[in-house]
Amino acid sequence: MISSSRTQVAIIGAGPSGLLLGALLHKAGIEHTIIERQSPAYVLGRIRAGILEQVTVDLLHEAGVGHGVDSGGTVHHSIELVFKNTRHPIDVTGLTNGKVVTAYGQTEVTRDLMQHRSQLGLPTVYEAADVQLHDFDGKHPSVTYTKDGVRHSLQCDFIAGCDGFHGVARASVPRDAITEYEKVYPFAWLGVLADVPPVSSHAIVYANSDRGFALCSMRSMTRSRYYVQCPSNDKLEDWSDQRFWDEIRRRLDPEMAERMQTGPSIEKSMAPLRSFVAEPMRFGRLFLAGDAAHIVPPTGAKGLNLAAGDVKYLSSALIEHYKENSDAGIDHYSQRALARIWRAERFSWWLTTLMHQFPESGAFGQRMQEAELDYLVKSKALSTSLAENYVGLPLDFG
Repeated sequence: MISSSRTQVAIIGAGPSGLLLGALLHKAGIEHTIIERQSPAYVLGRIRAGILEQVTVDLLHEAGVGHGVDSGGTVHHSIELVFKNTRHPIDVTGLTNGKVVTAYGQTEVTRDLMQHRSQLGLPTVYEAADVQLHDFDGKHPSVTYTKDGVRHSLQCDFIAGCDGFHGVARASVPRDAITEYEKVYPFAWLGVLADVPPVSSHAIVYANSDRGFALCSMRSMTRSRYYVQCPSNDKLEDWSDQRFWDEIRRRLDPEMAERMQTGPSIEKSMAPLRSFVAEPMRFGRLFLAGDAAHIVPPTGAKGLNLAAGDVKYLSSALIEHYKENSDAGIDHYSQRALARIWRAERFSWWLTTLMHQFPESGAFGQRMQEAELDYLVKSKALSTSLAENYVGLPLDFG
C-alpha cells in the first residue's frame, strides 16, 4: 500500500541549501515538500563552514531569516596572511569598495532555517528511508520514500536535488548524461572547535609554513574554529588536544602564537580536500544544487556560499515559471550556476595551491609559494583580486 500526495516542488535534502530554497519558494507562494534521510539532530550536528559572503547574508534576509546573522554574526573587514613567520593584513573592505564577510557558522544558519520552517508549519519529512527519484526526464516526476514503515509517493512538477555529495539526486542521473571533474588533494584538514576567544577577532588568519597550512577562524567571540593541514592517512586518535595546539602555534607568527588561548576541544574532525564539479546541473525536471553538484576545498570558504548562489538562481527560475509562465530561467539555470561555480573553483584551487605544503614540491615549492605571497601583499592588483574573490563575486558577474 502506497500513500500518495502532491506538491509543486520536491526538495531532496534538509541542509542549508534545501532549507533556504524552501524558504524562498514559500515566500513566493510555491508549494513544496522537503525530504531528508537523516534526523534533525544529525543535520544540525554537521560542523561546516562559518564565513558568509554578502550575497548569502542578503539571501537569508530575503528568505526572512536574517535576524540570527544580524545578532550573532561578526563582520570581518580583512584577512591576515602569515608566511616566513610574519603576518600581513589584507584590507578586504578597502580593496572592494566597502564589501565584507560575516563569521556565522553553518550550524547556526541551519538552525535558523529549521526554526523558521517549523514555525510556519511547512511540510518536512525527516528520516525518510529508501528515497528514489522517478520520471524526472518526463512531465510527471515523483519521489518515493519509506517513513515509519509506510511507503509514500510524492508527485511533483520539479525535483531539487540539495542532498549533498553522497546523496541520491546526482546518483539517479544516468552516467552517460553527466560529466564529473575531480581533483583530490594529497592532504586533509584537522579541525578543532573550542570555547576559547579567537586569536584574531577581526580577521581570518591563513598561514603558510614549511610545516604545512593553518587557519584560524571563529564562530563567535568566545568560540574558535582552527585547522591544520595533516597527512590524509592521519587518524583523529593520532591528535591529542595538546599536540594540535602545539602544532598550530608552530605555524603562526611568534606574536600570534604567544597570545593564542587554548582549551579542550568540543569537536574534532578530519576532512579530506577535493575539488569537484558535475555538469550539467539540470536533467529534465531534476535540478542539482549545492554539494550535490560541486565541492570546493574549504580554503576559500566558498562551499556554503556557492550553494546559496545556486539556490538564488534556482528559486528565481522556479518563481519565473510559476508566476510569469516563462521557462527562460529554468533553461539557463545550469549555465548560469556553472559559470559562477567554476570561478569559485578556480579561486579555491589557487588559494589551496598557494597556502599548503605539497609533498612533491619540496624546498623549491616552498620558496616559490613565499615569493608569490611576497608579491601578493605588495601588489595592489593581486591583493584586489584576492579580496574580490574572497568577499564573493556578484551573482550577475560577467
